[in-house]
Amino acid sequence: MKTRILAGALAAAMVTGPALAELTFPSLSYRTGPYAANGIPFADGYADYFTLLNERDGGIGGEMINMIECETGYNTEKGVECYESTKGEGALVYQPLSTGITYQLIPRVTADGIPLHTLGYGRTSAANGKVFEWVFNYPATYWDGASVAIKYLLDENGGDLSGKKIALVYHNSAYGKEPIRTLTELSGQHGFDLLELPVDHPGQEQRSTWVQVRQQRPDYVLMWGWGVMNQVAIQEAVNIRFPMENFIGIWWSGSENDVKPAGDGANGYKALNFHAPGADFAIYDDLKTHVYDAGKAAGAGDQMGTVLYNRGLYAAMIAAEGARKAQEIHGVSAITPAQMRDGLEQLAIDEARMEELGLGGFGPTFESSCASHGGSGRVAVNQWNAADGKWEVLTDYIQSDQELIGRLVEEDSVAYAEENGIEMRCQ
Repeated sequence: MKTRILAGALAAAMVTGPALAELTFPSLSYRTGPYAANGIPFADGYADYFTLLNERDGGIGGEMINMIECETGYNTEKGVECYESTKGEGALVYQPLSTGITYQLIPRVTADGIPLHTLGYGRTSAANGKVFEWVFNYPATYWDGASVAIKYLLDENGGDLSGKKIALVYHNSAYGKEPIRTLTELSGQHGFDLLELPVDHPGQEQRSTWVQVRQQRPDYVLMWGWGVMNQVAIQEAVNIRFPMENFIGIWWSGSENDVKPAGDGANGYKALNFHAPGADFAIYDDLKTHVYDAGKAAGAGDQMGTVLYNRGLYAAMIAAEGARKAQEIHGVSAITPAQMRDGLEQLAIDEARMEELGLGGFGPTFESSCASHGGSGRVAVNQWNAADGKWEVLTDYIQSDQELIGRLVEEDSVAYAEENGIEMRCQ
């Protein structure tokens, strides 16, 4: 991976000026701190995909890829500093892997004219492209996740959740609070009681939370956790003998790192996902040849096939496909951030293209448009098999309640537009 630092004047000009004969993708990673266990595999997958494209294909459309990694420690202030220090280097798109950083970057990327892609995280209402011109959050959002979790539980209970109690154990941050609005709406629709249980950063102390779970005896627990919080929560659930099959995490609470510390006690734990786990995909043959065996793997090279490594691959794939689409639209290979935005907005990922990329069956198809930046909203449920040490796909991809989510996205995004004086596009 080629990394280059530009002189000040040229770097400043690159935000809006002509593109370099090189495609720059910053990686706002976190390999240190309490969230490192989950940040490392994502960062490795993200880097390895771009290395593969450079080594096998000579980059994208004839342009080599320059990936710049900047350590944030999952700290919002450091994330903003990383953005400010790299945006002038021709950055085509940011993927900060943090909802807190995302909220801070939305007005910045809008002012600077640089796309922001938050793969299954960030501000859900950014799915409204009429308001958030520079922000994309496909293929699914937190509100899709909340909806699918309830749809799954409805199916498990013969379509009736009335009188049931569902606890939400969540990271006490913008990230963890994202599903509350949707779950509140759904509790009113379906008659279940919602118990909100916040966990403060970083989540290593949760004894009081699980005392409440033991006392309140919810039928199900949903979790919006990250990093060490997930490991602690699952172990605490094991300690109070909460049935794992009734414990469901969002996709950021469903990695191998989250369940393995609890050993056999984690068996049966469930988590949502918008892509497949494992390494049984053709792309891994190319990764072995061009990246692993060539000694070019990121990090320790030990994360291949894990859930979060796959998600890093997926994020990089979408960035690369957005760049490829931008090259096609504009008829140039050295694209600008504004042209990259056009590629992301007109991106369509179908199964035929996934097969070409060596990722057949990896995830649901989706497409973006001027009005819709949120993807298909289809999510599967996975379950941890402790005996085999792997995640098993429990369901097909389940469609979220698009009518409800569409209404909530419209309400929230329109309010944001009014507060910030944003004129609606795609009229």
